[in-house]
Amino acid sequence: MLARDLVRPYPLVAGDSDAFAAAKLVAERDLQAVLVTAGGPDGAPYAVLSAARLLELIVPAYVLDDPRLAAVVDEPHADRLCEALAGRRVADCLLEKHRMPPVVAPDDTALEVATAMVRERSPLVVVVEDGRTLGVISSAHLLDRLLAIT
Repeated sequence: MLARDLVRPYPLVAGDSDAFAAAKLVAERDLQAVLVTAGGPDGAPYAVLSAARLLELIVPAYVLDDPRLAAVVDEPHADRLCEALAGRRVADCLLEKHRMPPVVAPDDTALEVATAMVRERSPLVVVVEDGRTLGVISSAHLLDRLLAIT
């Protein structure tokens, strides 16, 4: 199985787009991450913003410092955690030393794709041919296809 057989269209978000909207996209589509592009939705991919990173941004620092405090935050306050994303851009949510998403070629094998994901600890790889993004392969989709073979 080759990357070209696994690639799928995937939501892209511009770095200057609204972080709250990106989080809603992740939630509504049950995504592991979104692919962040430079210069608009047709720009070159330059980062992956994971659902885990978005959660990290909305959990208050004092709770991360002492997880026992999570039990004492009442529901009305917990229900408003995502307000921490209000007014932020997607680029503001990336780690300071974010990594480029792994890139594979359409003729790369499933093992090459999996290796790129593991090596870069990324839930997504970008499939690029002649400088053009064809789409993305998610780790969940790759696992699904590999499990179907067994």
